[in-house]
Amino acid sequence: MENSIMIDRTVTVVIDQDLCNGCASCIKVCSNNTITLFEGKACITGDESLNCDHCAAACTTGALTVEKIDRSLGEFKTFEAEKKWIEHGKYNTTSLVNLMQSRRSCRNFKEKPVEPELLEDLVKIGITAPSGSNCQMWTFSILPNRQKVEAFGNRIKQFFAGLNKMAEKSWLRMVLKVIGKPELSWYYQNYYRSIKEGLEEWETSGKDLLFHKAPAVIIVGAKDAASCPSEDALLATQNILLAAHAMGLGTCLIGFAVSALQKDKKTFEFIKMAEDEKAYAVIAIGYSAEKYQTVTGRKPIHLRYVD
Repeated sequence: MENSIMIDRTVTVVIDQDLCNGCASCIKVCSNNTITLFEGKACITGDESLNCDHCAAACTTGALTVEKIDRSLGEFKTFEAEKKWIEHGKYNTTSLVNLMQSRRSCRNFKEKPVEPELLEDLVKIGITAPSGSNCQMWTFSILPNRQKVEAFGNRIKQFFAGLNKMAEKSWLRMVLKVIGKPELSWYYQNYYRSIKEGLEEWETSGKDLLFHKAPAVIIVGAKDAASCPSEDALLATQNILLAAHAMGLGTCLIGFAVSALQKDKKTFEFIKMAEDEKAYAVIAIGYSAEKYQTVTGRKPIHLRYVD
């Protein structure tokens, strides 16, 4: 169904004519034809803008300002960010790939809590990701301590306990499959047994098989009105995963939690998410108790050239 909510394209670009030297750098990077050159100066002539800030970033004299941009989101509490743009090909590829390969899913966390400043900085790093049509309609929910993570885990546990009870009914699986809804049968074949065993172990031993005793969680979502909500959220998620590793933290994506948030109203309400947003990633975060000697490999890929 077509989304009825309009994306805000209000022009908030301001140009200081005294500072503008007419170099047209801003015009070259403007994808919305918001700016043109008039009598040797950059001028606002379009009635729509992506507010992507590319024009201000390209300006050689500091003549442009995009008023919709929140500059505080580029300021961090746990480190000082560089403001200079890195040219294409000028970053160390070896170091970048080494970071990517070193990031692993962590399932052994220390009891040490994660500082709120780190969690907030991770969110700010997350939103440096690209966004479809520059919507930037991400949403982030932080569970900042172990107590809240455990409460969230218990809510998810109740959802899967109920789902398993449904999956046990062979007649229900059959009926749903006949009417073109095979999801419950697929769940029964692939997850029912392991979920059942996990729930029993969780109940008897108290072992956290979901969040692995992580002291914090970040839930990454997006507004339904975004042009590419799932892609936007997952790109921001990857930023957070890599940055967390660089900042001394381990992470693990919890797919079962995402499933509960998307399918269970009570779990969704527990996080107090708005009706017009959806969760796409749940990240368990904490100080890792794991250590590796080398990076790991990957399974073979299928690579296709389209000539």
